Amino acid sequence: MYSKNRSFVVNGRRPVFSRASKRGGPAGSKKNRIHQAVIPERIHQAVIPEGSAFCLLREPCFSGAGSTRNPVSNLLHSAFSRSASIAAACLSVALLAYVIPGCSNSGAPAQANITPVSNTTGSAAAPPSPATKRPEFDGGKAFQILVKQCDFGPRPVGSEAHQKTRDYLVAEMGKYADRTAWQDFTYKKMPLTNVIGVFNPGAKRSVLLCTHWDTRPRADQEVDRAKKKMPILGASDGASGGAVLLELARIFKQQKPEIGVILVLLDGEDYGDFELDEGVFLGSRYFARNHQGYNPEYGILLDMVGDKDLDIYREGNSDRMAPGTNTKVFTIAKELGYGKYIIDHLKHTIVDDHISLTTLGRIPTIDLIDFDYAPWHTLDDTPANCSAKSLAIVGNTLAEVIYREKP
Repeated sequence: MYSKNRSFVVNGRRPVFSRASKRGGPAGSKKNRIHQAVIPERIHQAVIPEGSAFCLLREPCFSGAGSTRNPVSNLLHSAFSRSASIAAACLSVALLAYVIPGCSNSGAPAQANITPVSNTTGSAAAPPSPATKRPEFDGGKAFQILVKQCDFGPRPVGSEAHQKTRDYLVAEMGKYADRTAWQDFTYKKMPLTNVIGVFNPGAKRSVLLCTHWDTRPRADQEVDRAKKKMPILGASDGASGGAVLLELARIFKQQKPEIGVILVLLDGEDYGDFELDEGVFLGSRYFARNHQGYNPEYGILLDMVGDKDLDIYREGNSDRMAPGTNTKVFTIAKELGYGKYIIDHLKHTIVDDHISLTTLGRIPTIDLIDFDYAPWHTLDDTPANCSAKSLAIVGNTLAEVIYREKP
């Protein structure tokens, strides 16, 4: 995933954030210092050309209480839609000056082919139902899977630990799925693999659940220059999503859902340069172009869901590209009593694997991500900062979503 300038230094050290500061504290809190990468507001539900860079705003994109549009977008729309006051016009110019270069050689925004992405899943009139009769997701077992991946060490593309993890994931998926497959491909002569597990392959309806499993080759959010060059362990950002999906695979084998389920562990999300859009989101882009035979109605992406202080908010691009699915998931989470952790309020707007899956693969996909995770892209992204409880919250929510679906 991509966010710009999340670094923050106090007396030469990166602070440890408490839950109170994560919920929005003083001006120096994480809430007030995160800068998100966004798809420009005017390109709602658009296909982004594969060769173009994303236009990124340096300003934060937090929604106010009850708001569905971020303040930057409101100002831009106001400034360009009617004659504004001198103050508003000046503010608009100032904001536009913050747009970083890279959208085109001329400095103008890259043009997108405007193609609406339709998704109404979850907005049907069917009333909420109580928790279904299904196996309970075991957070303890999921946490063991998280630890097992971390035991291989950092797992960036091209490393020996990456290959060992790949073999482990293929073997684990093969224990449970009705059909196991993998997509091998390369980037700069380095091998990558998307691991796929399919349940009820003959079902007329199917849903995609996915995550990335590789880890960042450098801790770019560290303060110390030497530490910045070191690879991260990636307990939450790399291992947590796969831990949830493999535990779901276990319970799907124990009790088959009524629909088809496609689990995909995506490779190469975190390898390269997000600002230049090079060497990142490799697995999702490959799957998006090569998912013949897998035609899910919608998708749910997991990213950084292991945080022991879990707080997953609605994500902006998910609301634009797959609003029905977003509503369905957050509504079910609240019904299960998880509203404190999976929070039905828009906060961040993220460029992540769900963009490629939606725009290139035509699979409307949402992103469930805890982007208030302090150890993001640092050497502190370890199992000690993750919890079985958090994995269980996310896993039980997804299990409930799947088991409520009908053929």
